[in-house]
Amino acid sequence: MKKLVSILIPAYNAEKWIGETINSAINQVWPNKEIIIVDDGSKDDTYNIARQYESKNVKIIRQDNKGACSARNNAFALAQGEYIQWLDADDLLAPDKISRQLEYNNGHVEPNILLSSSFGTFYYSIKRAKFTAHGLWQNLSPIDYFLLKFNEGTWMSQSVWLVSRFISERAGPWNEKIIRDNDGEYFCRVVSMSKAITFVPDAKCYYRRGNASVSGNISVKAMESLFLSRCLCIQRLLLLEDSERTRSACVNFLKSLLKIIYQKRDNPNIHDIIMKMHVMAEQLGGFLNPPEFNLKYNFINYIFGKDIAVKFKDIKWRITIGTRKNVDKFYHIFN
Repeated sequence: MKKLVSILIPAYNAEKWIGETINSAINQVWPNKEIIIVDDGSKDDTYNIARQYESKNVKIIRQDNKGACSARNNAFALAQGEYIQWLDADDLLAPDKISRQLEYNNGHVEPNILLSSSFGTFYYSIKRAKFTAHGLWQNLSPIDYFLLKFNEGTWMSQSVWLVSRFISERAGPWNEKIIRDNDGEYFCRVVSMSKAITFVPDAKCYYRRGNASVSGNISVKAMESLFLSRCLCIQRLLLLEDSERTRSACVNFLKSLLKIIYQKRDNPNIHDIIMKMHVMAEQLGGFLNPPEFNLKYNFINYIFGKDIAVKFKDIKWRITIGTRKNVDKFYHIFN
């Protein structure tokens, strides 16, 4: 009997995408699977659309709005699988994603080995998805994963991971206090509880970009959440190895956060976070400098000041993303 895989999908106001996402789970060629969708109190038609797919192997649960982490924990509490596939309600899996991972190495996969895959980013059409390899797209030890993630600022879509129940239970539940980068913090725990990461390049999944979601939240509460996530990830690495190289990587990890929150530095709460980051960097044997602009923004910064330069950079980013989404939507509709 092939191992049971639980595909767990938290959903909130995802009526545009949820059907496509559920179909990508149902269409997995791996035969022994269950799919659990937890609707987190959606205000749109997400729940009713999901109900159309309900069957013996597809369970639909509804809860009051408590956040994505709560929905994920609820789904895991109901899961029976030996392996867990996390899938956001707007992302997709290639039909053979799970089978390629579990059949890798002739199916000889130890429960303490964490499985990863390649992933492509897209807006509407997966035919136009971009697969951009980086340092995390390889077999790695947990330490090497942290060093690459912290030093290079690389990331993996949460859908790449196929996690054994053994590792999942050791890692513990999703942290419901974290509203931004909760997946970054959770999978740092998952990685730290594994023996090694096995990368299966032919296994693929798809991360949908450009949706308005909690990932774009720049509120004070969101910035506090990002800081908490960074602190917990740093703790995980130092528990694995407390050395000069890991402390240096932790300082670099803080520097990448400073670039995100610096634009709101005049807020007293954000200023407090920045001060805490400076103290932490010094304790780690490093220091933080104010983030620098690219050359093309230096002129704006020089003439109008850093705040205007930051706003200009944000506007340019929004226009670029909007244009890419519209082009991809046009292609998706007419092809």
